[in-house]
Amino acid sequence: MKTSCVKKLYILNTGYLETDKNNVVGGWTVATKDNPQITNDWIKLPVMAFLLETDNGYVLYDTGSNPEAMNGYWQESLQQIYPLYQTPEQQLDKQLALCGVKPEEIKTVVLSHMHLDHAGNLQLFPHATVYVPKLDFMSAQAQVRLNPDPNTHGGYVKGDLDCQVAQYVMIDDDFELAPGIEIINLPGHTPGLLGLMVHLPNGTYILPQDCVYSTEIFGPPARVSGLLYDNIAFMKSIEKVRKLANEYDAKIIFAHDEDFFNTLKCAPEFYQ
Repeated sequence: MKTSCVKKLYILNTGYLETDKNNVVGGWTVATKDNPQITNDWIKLPVMAFLLETDNGYVLYDTGSNPEAMNGYWQESLQQIYPLYQTPEQQLDKQLALCGVKPEEIKTVVLSHMHLDHAGNLQLFPHATVYVPKLDFMSAQAQVRLNPDPNTHGGYVKGDLDCQVAQYVMIDDDFELAPGIEIINLPGHTPGLLGLMVHLPNGTYILPQDCVYSTEIFGPPARVSGLLYDNIAFMKSIEKVRKLANEYDAKIIFAHDEDFFNTLKCAPEFYQ
């Protein structure tokens, strides 16, 4: 077992999205909330963030969805394709409170990528150093700033990208963030995507976020997602996760798998 400074891993339940399953497991015709009749499955996608308690403070991985998403913060196209369901108790600050933590206590944030359900609460962390995948951050900024029509911005929300933080750190390589916390590059779903591998005293956990939506996508054999930037890179990243899981006998926490999510312990419970 690797030397690790991580004492606890909390899974934060920040609500769920609904969408056409074709957006998750490769398909062609996509439904919306108001026109679901063309879909063969309209499914729930749990949205998780992760809090690591370490010897040197807290690290937050992803920030969930902005609580004002369905009140006009998200563009109409996203509200239709990925409607958000979030109770007040599932808002990020309330989930952190279950762990006895305030947003201002978190000095390090890692974003897997800049999509709506992963970068939605950066306004809570103006004091934090935020690690982001370089290629995805640059792509997201270009997409939302070069075209004024928000419905052309894909899964990115301009308000998320306008948040002021202490510092952005652009990542395009694997490295150890702290003893026991490894950032792993997993592009494909987006131009860049950062997964985490967390070594706890009782085992290793891989948090791949949208590199691996579900057990169905992971396989084997692996299957492509319905929402992809680069399908070849996507498949390579899944196999990278599989190799690491085998090497470390690690548990993979799939990003948006409702049945799998129901087997997990969520805050205030934790893994250690």
